Amino acid sequence: MSESPSDLSRLRASIDNIDAALVHLLAERFKATQQVGELKASLGLPPADPQREERQIARLRALADEAGLDPQFAEKFLNFIIAEVIRHHEAIASREV
Repeated sequence: MSESPSDLSRLRASIDNIDAALVHLLAERFKATQQVGELKASLGLPPADPQREERQIARLRALADEAGLDPQFAEKFLNFIIAEVIRHHEAIASREV
């Protein structure tokens, strides 16, 4: 398979667009989780919800499998996001006290 430099540029431009979309989607996700953190803090709920996290991981693994993405990679990615969300929720809860 011989790819030309223009093919490489086109593929890289596509990757750049996907990366930009991912960043915007993550920003939207964190806006929503920020609201969840504020609500949890106001209700006196703990920052972490291990049962929900387990369900989300199982759901994401299934979605990844259906999409042809390594489910272990998807789980690692979600675990990273969950850890960051919990950190944010802990910070919000400490401000509420």
